[in-house]
Amino acid sequence: MPMKCPFCGYTKDRVVDSRESRDGDSIRRRRECLQCSRRFTSYERIDEIPYMVVKKDGGREKFDRTKILTGLLKACEKRPVSLTQLEKIVNQVEQQVQESPERELETVTIGKILLSELRHLDKVAYLRFASVYMEFEDVAEFLTEINEMFEKKPS
Repeated sequence: MPMKCPFCGYTKDRVVDSRESRDGDSIRRRRECLQCSRRFTSYERIDEIPYMVVKKDGGREKFDRTKILTGLLKACEKRPVSLTQLEKIVNQVEQQVQESPERELETVTIGKILLSELRHLDKVAYLRFASVYMEFEDVAEFLTEINEMFEKKPS
């Protein structure tokens, strides 16, 4: 789209100077109108579309890696699991959200990824996370999950 001179409305100009902003999120361009020769400044910014998460109730919210890491940290409290291991899991989830054509992922899909990774990483952390994520209503459901965990061979 051509840049329009703010003084005369002419759509052809030449760029006299370009500089990146201090924080690197925009480019400042000094332009000169080819009709009236007056100079003006334009700014270019990347218009980012946020990555979204589709919640169980159908609502949407921005993807928040900190929220996922916080949940994993709670599940792994007092367990021999490093922050590096947890960040690797969060990175994996974030990559899937970024690669999604719709730029969004359902919380169910995110939960399954997290459960799968925790199952291989630490069984106790897996059960802690599963008890919250799967919303066990009673001890019987919890015991069923424990039994299934020990019946299935690790992949």
